[in-house]
Amino acid sequence: MLMANSRYGLGEQSDVEILAEVSAGDIDAYGKIVRRYQGRLYNFVFRFVGDRETAEDIVQEAFLRAFGKREEYRAIANFSTWLFTIAGNLAKSELRRRKRWRLFSLHRDEESDTGMELPDESMRPDHMAETSLFNVEIQNAIASLPDNYRQVILLRDVEGMSYYEISEIVKCPVGTVKSRVNRGRLKLQQKLKNEGRDVGLSV
Repeated sequence: MLMANSRYGLGEQSDVEILAEVSAGDIDAYGKIVRRYQGRLYNFVFRFVGDRETAEDIVQEAFLRAFGKREEYRAIANFSTWLFTIAGNLAKSELRRRKRWRLFSLHRDEESDTGMELPDESMRPDHMAETSLFNVEIQNAIASLPDNYRQVILLRDVEGMSYYEISEIVKCPVGTVKSRVNRGRLKLQQKLKNEGRDVGLSV
């Protein structure tokens, strides 16, 4: 059975109630779910992939995939965790695709000097402009983390999720999640200190 979420305001429908309407055939009710989560989901995905347009595409795809599974809602224990799992998997697939393309481009450069020029990721306009939650230095430091550390840092320190929720998303034990968060914070501290910054992240 779906579980009610205590974070809703007085008189506000829970995910359970909205998804029950969707499952019963009220397709328009799904718009309430989209409006509830699209901002948080976009922030998470954008900081994962570092590109606005790609983040928008991934968020849209995540909502479409979740909608396509509407007949299974009653078997989902926590909808928000499941939705972030879908988006996280799509984001990781995009990063893997980029890495494959980058290796291919570098290989072409070595052989014939006809490969695409790789841009300096740290100077991308979308990285420089996105400062609503983090300044540029922290944003770039997070982007430099390995994928497994970046994901848990975003979920824990940006989205404010519990270790249990994160463990459900990344499919790892809670102890492993805590270890990754601590190591990720240490890596961030070290990188920022090397750049003359000290944000005092607790580990």
